[in-house]
Amino acid sequence: MDWQTDSIMARKGVAKGVAGTSHAITEADQGKYHYVYGPYVDPILTVDPGAVVSAETHDAFEGAIKSETDIPSKILNFPFLNPQNGPIYVNGAEKGDVLAVSIKSIVPRGPQPRGTTVVMPEFGGLVGTGQTALLNPSLPERVKKLHIDLETGTKWNDKITLPYEPFIGTIGTSPEIEAISSLVPDYYGGNMDLPDVGVGAIIYLPVNIKGGLLYLGDCHAAQGDGELCGVAIEHPTVTTLQIDLIKGWNIHWPRLETKDFIMCIGSARPMEDAARIAYRELCRWMAADYGFEEIDAYMLLTQTGRVRLGNMVDPKYTLGASIKKSFLV
Repeated sequence: MDWQTDSIMARKGVAKGVAGTSHAITEADQGKYHYVYGPYVDPILTVDPGAVVSAETHDAFEGAIKSETDIPSKILNFPFLNPQNGPIYVNGAEKGDVLAVSIKSIVPRGPQPRGTTVVMPEFGGLVGTGQTALLNPSLPERVKKLHIDLETGTKWNDKITLPYEPFIGTIGTSPEIEAISSLVPDYYGGNMDLPDVGVGAIIYLPVNIKGGLLYLGDCHAAQGDGELCGVAIEHPTVTTLQIDLIKGWNIHWPRLETKDFIMCIGSARPMEDAARIAYRELCRWMAADYGFEEIDAYMLLTQTGRVRLGNMVDPKYTLGASIKKSFLV
């Protein structure tokens, strides 16, 4: 039996996790991709809970980097990076609800070489940046273009092939009043770059405004913990989601569920504050829904909790704190 039939989405969702009407957002449908999460644009699509939506996502550079001789700083127009599909309006969603988003598939699209990773000035985990200002000169810029195949993975060089392990780097709901760059992760989701947000997972996102206004993009073919140089293997995709609505589940930060664990996600600087947010939310979730006393949850997580580092390069860092479901019975 598919574990999702007993997921939180299936138990609490308006559509009970049952797939509804299918929709597609092509590049032509999307037209202008968005670089801000906010409530000030019209939705590209309106759906009922249960809808299955496939979206043609772009890579993080909206296809602007085409060859290994390109110089990113001369081509890219910061902060116009991380183009987002949407927003998608979900009927019935109101502030204080949750959008449950099951990630059904992520398939690479477009001509080869589909993948792009780069080193850019003042961006990355081991260099001086605008937030961590140093006098050292920037590293030399570099572009690597990569062939990505659904079955065989990503050919890094003649000796190394990386498995295709795709996930959504940036997904979230609209803030209630702010308009925030799609490069920033926060309480609504956004640019979390967390590899667990992949095929087979369900991400739960707080609704801050009527309709939720779901955005997504920035899919990665592979990425290690931390996204160290600031850029994963970026690639365009067809990403398919099933969207449900949970009424009255008032969460404050994104949550994630897989077959084996539940996770809370926090984003902040310094990094330890992101970990504190994630673990605090997980303690409170265990107390609210799994019968734990909060202090007992705190003590148990000290022994069993696991932390996943999403990014250590964005304006805020992202960590996910998780516990295996086997400890929750």
